[in-house]
Amino acid sequence: MMCTAKKCGIRFQPPAVILIYENEMKGKSRQRIMPVRNFSKYSDCSRAAEQLKNNPRHKGYLEQVSLKQLEKLFSFLRGYLWGQSLAETMEQIQRETTIDPEEDLNKLDDKELAKRKSIMDELFEKNQKKKDDPNFVYDIEVEFPQDEQLQSCGWDTESADES
Repeated sequence: MMCTAKKCGIRFQPPAVILIYENEMKGKSRQRIMPVRNFSKYSDCSRAAEQLKNNPRHKGYLEQVSLKQLEKLFSFLRGYLWGQSLAETMEQIQRETTIDPEEDLNKLDDKELAKRKSIMDELFEKNQKKKDDPNFVYDIEVEFPQDEQLQSCGWDTESADES
């Protein structure tokens, strides 16, 4: 099935993922409703998104929809099932998908740390300048201002007893 995804959204009652796509053979816009079954407020959004994307009935339609977008839609559904407003759910998703520079990553468990690392990798890939980019400049040299006195740390100075 040759189709191009145009929009993807979630319906809360009854729960379903709705995909608006264009059939490339006929050039018509169509809507596909994919019901969400066995999903509760305790369900794992990433697992549900993966199952829907790999479902043989929907696989051809969801090829162009990213797994992250499906996870986000399932997060909206889970927030709805918890009784949260749309604004609260959006704020929660925003907190989960951004990294606080003041957060101590050493105190996180392995699952949360892997999640933060994937967010950082995604951000790096998005901001990375590649050779094919129109504003790519090779070998940039930048001078950093030395306005204030550099602070020395105790670990990088040689002490008298070490020599």
